[in-house]
Amino acid sequence: MSDHDAQDELRGGPQDDAPEDAPEDAPADRADDASDDASEDAAEDEHETSAVAVPAGLWDVPLVLAATPIGNLSDASPRLRALLASAEIVAAEDTRRTRHLCQALGVRPTGRLVSLHEHNEASRAAEVVERAAAGARVLVVSDAGMPAVSDPGFRLVAAAVEAGVEVTAAPGASAVPTALALSGLPTDRFTFAGFMPRKGADRRRLLHRLAAEEWTTVLFESPHRTAATLAECAEQLGGERGAAMCRELTKKHEEVLRGSLAELAEQTASRQLRGEVVLVIGGAAEQAAPSHEDLVAEVLRRAEAGEKVKAAAKEVAAAHGATSRELYDAAVAARKG
Repeated sequence: MSDHDAQDELRGGPQDDAPEDAPEDAPADRADDASDDASEDAAEDEHETSAVAVPAGLWDVPLVLAATPIGNLSDASPRLRALLASAEIVAAEDTRRTRHLCQALGVRPTGRLVSLHEHNEASRAAEVVERAAAGARVLVVSDAGMPAVSDPGFRLVAAAVEAGVEVTAAPGASAVPTALALSGLPTDRFTFAGFMPRKGADRRRLLHRLAAEEWTTVLFESPHRTAATLAECAEQLGGERGAAMCRELTKKHEEVLRGSLAELAEQTASRQLRGEVVLVIGGAAEQAAPSHEDLVAEVLRRAEAGEKVKAAAKEVAAAHGATSRELYDAAVAARKG
């Protein structure tokens, strides 16, 4: 979409929120007929004529990221409903889904719905921020969960920060902490890896990192790739690693499988999984702290490779919380001996 088209949409002109090249796992309703857009635009124009009472304090900040339900509509907060009803611009990952959400919640949006998805966020963010800076009430929502967390919104927030425009969030449902809480794995330290890369160097790099990762890791995966990913993780990370496969969280057919990676790989191997999947993988066992002798040996190895003993001792000491002077003296004595 050209910049001119984007500006038309934000000002109430023609719009088409379907990306030109939808990803494999994109919702089917992004491919709806253009005729549906025309009828929805007509309904939207009707909404724009209705006044809405704006609760005090709701829009103290002009740009708001709001979490939407990840499955259970009862998780929609009163604040989300009020924001949807009173925003002058709703920047949505998929405007059709947002319209459906509003209908399900009994909310009549009075503002303009515009698309903000992975295919147009880079070009549209500046214009949306410009409208917020000019005083428009701008709401950002994704299809489910919190915008900017593996969903559109990051570039928009970065643009707002750069432009000096205030931005805040209306918290709510999110698959990451929900899966983590249900996993039965340690929650005091965790990392989020986003979507599992499908193949190639990115996938190998992530698996290599996870092999040594001591924190619990949360990641998203497509349902039809879940079994293969669990099998590969069991092979690369160790089948004994604890894990959980969380599917259709907060929905009627919610399912959480817990066990080792090897057990989960076996349980899912012959199944045709459906729905949204979140994988939670336990951290690797902590490695025993190296002894003083081990650290001295490391300094000597680096020195033999051409590094100065003093520099090597300083870096090894910093990495392991040791005293560089002691390592240096021990390394020098070992070389003389």
